[in-house]
Amino acid sequence: MAVEGQQIKHSFIAGGDLSAKQYHFVKMSANDTVVVCSAVTDKPIGVVQNAPASGGTAEVCLAGITKVSGDADLGYGDSIGTSSDGQAAAYVAGTDTTKYPVGQVIEDNAAAGGLVTAAINCLSVHRGA
Repeated sequence: MAVEGQQIKHSFIAGGDLSAKQYHFVKMSANDTVVVCSAVTDKPIGVVQNAPASGGTAEVCLAGITKVSGDADLGYGDSIGTSSDGQAAAYVAGTDTTKYPVGQVIEDNAAAGGLVTAAINCLSVHRGA
């Protein structure tokens, strides 16, 4: 069962409807505004912790232990970043060099769409090497 731990959070304005996107990766879209990541090459600012409507307050985990919706069956220790729909996807160092790995799975899910527990850090993001 996915759990949360200590986090560094920040409140942003939801630049779109995030009501069905709780625990998805989000990116900056304008000043103090976030939207769901929509490409594997997007640079995540964090994981949205609530489910705000457009214009509402999005609570975003920038770093820490968080639940993240998995795009696939993710395993313990997988390096993760965003998929094209904001869910977590596994990345391979040295292969996925155009993507931004921002965390590691510390408790896996059982199937695609399930929640994982991940340690993330979106404060200093670099492309995979």
